[in-house]
Amino acid sequence: MSHPEMSAAEDTAFHSGERAVQQRVGVLEKMAARSHVIRSFMPDQHREFFQQLPFLIVGSIDRQQQPWASIVIGAPGFVTSPDPEHLEIRTQVLPADPLQLNLADNATVGLLGIEPHTRRRNRMNGKVEKLNPAGWTVKVDQSFGNCPKYIQARQPGFIENANAAAPVVPATYRAQQLDTAMQALIAAADTFFIATAYLGKSADESATASGVAERQQGVDVSHRGGKPGFVRIDDARTLTVPDFVGNFFFNTIGNLVEHPRAGLLFIDFVSGDLLYLAVTAELIWDGAEVAAFKGAERLLRFHVEQAIRVEASLPLRWSEAELSPALAPMGSW
Repeated sequence: MSHPEMSAAEDTAFHSGERAVQQRVGVLEKMAARSHVIRSFMPDQHREFFQQLPFLIVGSIDRQQQPWASIVIGAPGFVTSPDPEHLEIRTQVLPADPLQLNLADNATVGLLGIEPHTRRRNRMNGKVEKLNPAGWTVKVDQSFGNCPKYIQARQPGFIENANAAAPVVPATYRAQQLDTAMQALIAAADTFFIATAYLGKSADESATASGVAERQQGVDVSHRGGKPGFVRIDDARTLTVPDFVGNFFFNTIGNLVEHPRAGLLFIDFVSGDLLYLAVTAELIWDGAEVAAFKGAERLLRFHVEQAIRVEASLPLRWSEAELSPALAPMGSW
């Protein structure tokens, strides 16, 4: 029997989970024709963009195959690109950030460069090639741009003494469910970041793909935006989020189809608090709940496994947000 995706997927950059979702929503062939926009190198425009940023969102995966979303910071220029296939990141990981344990030689990472005040963003997924006390180098596996949809325009600035030689270790709270402060941060959020992973196929599974070349394992990290309160708190261990129409790559959703675990990062843009969540994910494709949220294509339900809140961890403060005009027709809970 021929593989149902063969005609559209022989030379695609998308893995089986992404293709399955594309097929479900009827864009498989269209996206196979567009897979050339995912490159194995960074165009000069992307290289220059990364180099002007004061922060970078990082997705990583731990030894238990749990993805985590993180943020690293530095004065513009802390990220450089010596050539189209590499990014060098010179910075220290923030206190209590799970990335501290996940960075290693050959570790897969996802990088998101995002400039909220201009609503520009670019993705770069790859592997850690060199790791040293000053930072690390990432070799490109995939590089591609993203549209500005759903990004709230706000400009970051460093607070005074952000580079103090002996920073105070911030208060850190760990739990297996959301406490009152964590829930308050989420309830006010108009933005979060989500890291997911694709663990690859075994040799036997790959052999059944009838010649479709499967991408190797990797980590991806993405932005999610909505009206304040778009992340619904169902209870202390459950969150529900609308998923809006995007670029049809389905990097996040496709990864979750194959590996239903994710890392979420919430930022308090006023206080600098960071909230890291490790969750398992459930996809709600249709039904009354989806129909009730105007603009939602589907819902993501997250079940919290671990939560880490670090007070005033981020030495950036942000201007007042200008909500994305793409959110105007969208509903709310």
